[in-house]
Amino acid sequence: MRLPDLAFLRIEKNGDVLVDVHVVPNAAKTQAVGLHGEAGHQALRLRLQAPPVDGKANQALVKWLAGCLGVPQQAVTLARGETSRRKQLRVNAAAAGCATWDELVKALGEDHPPA
Repeated sequence: MRLPDLAFLRIEKNGDVLVDVHVVPNAAKTQAVGLHGEAGHQALRLRLQAPPVDGKANQALVKWLAGCLGVPQQAVTLARGETSRRKQLRVNAAAAGCATWDELVKALGEDHPPA
């Protein structure tokens, strides 16, 4: 598996991929809007249409990432940040190997070489 070189993606030893995200809830529509944070600690900045109530934003985040990568929602879990704007999602190794990471690059809207 080859991931695009994005500051907010990391591969764990077991093959799972961690995705760091900074969430802005209650947006007009769900969309990636660039990076958030300083070098070395950057996260994907994502506007979420869902409100931060009863885990709705977390559910919407998992659904968006799974759809973007073309993997089942069960393959994406919230690893950290249940009540924080800064979150970390885990894509399991099996799904990460067949995920379409180029869709995430397109969602980010930056020019990166294809994976």
